[in-house]
Amino acid sequence: MPLTSVEKDLDALTMTVTADFPVGVRRLWDAYVDPRQIERFWGPPEWPATFTRHDVFPGGTSSYYMTGPDGSRSGGLWQFEAVDEGRSFTVRDGFAREDGTLNTDMPTMLMTFSFTETDAGSRLVTVTTFPSLEEMEQLVEMGMEQGMTSAMGQIDAVLEDLRAFAADLPVAAQLIGDTQVRVSRVIRGTVEQVWRAHHDPELMKRWLLGPDGWVMTVADAAENVGDRFRQEWTREDGSDGFGFEGELLESHAPHREVTTEAMIGMPGEPSRNELTLTPVDGGTLLTLVITYPSAEVREMVLATGMTDGMEASYRRLEELVPVS
Repeated sequence: MPLTSVEKDLDALTMTVTADFPVGVRRLWDAYVDPRQIERFWGPPEWPATFTRHDVFPGGTSSYYMTGPDGSRSGGLWQFEAVDEGRSFTVRDGFAREDGTLNTDMPTMLMTFSFTETDAGSRLVTVTTFPSLEEMEQLVEMGMEQGMTSAMGQIDAVLEDLRAFAADLPVAAQLIGDTQVRVSRVIRGTVEQVWRAHHDPELMKRWLLGPDGWVMTVADAAENVGDRFRQEWTREDGSDGFGFEGELLESHAPHREVTTEAMIGMPGEPSRNELTLTPVDGGTLLTLVITYPSAEVREMVLATGMTDGMEASYRRLEELVPVS
């Protein structure tokens, strides 16, 4: 149990939680910025968390829900106000409605997570500032302190599990809910390099090829929100061929973008792709959350070997780093 102390200051309207860990700051920091890791300890054991979005940059947002033993859900929302890479981040923490929007009927808190080196490893100090004494007492009564203590009781196992999140692992896909999949991979290179590789048409044609034997013939990128993109491939001998097109819905370079995506010439609703790039030990964590029109479409796409093709492409991308 890494928890060292919990101190409540009723005058300052703060609760300070201090915890010490036998690992370096970088390892501890990565556990908090990687959605695959934080969801393994953020919720109490009986209410595990699922992060559907985790954008650790100023102005970014994290959305998660915790699922109870009876299947009921409780949602949370973080809005990142400040991020000092490897040292601290501050979020506006609130409750979320079923549709993921902020529940303004419930209190919001300001939480600052500070990471420092110690002789034995690292220390995390979390300071929560409440809007009023009444709301502070309300949230403590709802079990906030116990929830944070419970989370600290689970983090040791995550920190010890180095292999599950190593930088040399291939693409991994995790099903989320009924229609989503989260694709993750650590790519050697900086966030800026990986972002550029996803947006420079000439670079895209060198790595975004999927399995061997294909060439990218069209790489029309969307530069501004509302623009459309188009990507096409054929076999090296010119036979066959397919492509995707869509619209750029959001862009927060070089950290996050959201697009629609549909196969050219195929009827039906497009998917929604949310790309997030996060600096971690070993490179850049690429997280792609894809929301499909239905569970059936999701299963059909995954059965095509999508992740194998993505892994082949990302290996080529790493060969281009550093991108000049």
